[in-house]
Amino acid sequence: MEQKKQEIKIELTPEVAGGHYSNFAVITHGPSEFYFDFIALAPNMPQAKVQSRVIMTPENAKNLLSALMENVQRYEATFGEIKPKAPRNNPANNNNNQGEIPNPFMFGGNA
Repeated sequence: MEQKKQEIKIELTPEVAGGHYSNFAVITHGPSEFYFDFIALAPNMPQAKVQSRVIMTPENAKNLLSALMENVQRYEATFGEIKPKAPRNNPANNNNNQGEIPNPFMFGGNA
């Protein structure tokens, strides 16, 4: 028997449509869930609040990873390679990426 493709209707309320800006994330995990805490860091501010938290099963986290990789590839095919930013006029730029700005999404651990 042929399976019919089910259409999913998604509602986007005005409150959610504005979104939350994030330039920093903390990703942690336990045996059954991944926790994604999205944060907006401002320069010279000693503290920042979590703007949004998303909790997923490990399987859905891996599905998100695949979807994100596919979308980045599509983006780069259209707009060009996304390159890491590095400070200008920084002598460390010539020493094996030591002048590169650290990836703010590479933190995390166990919940």
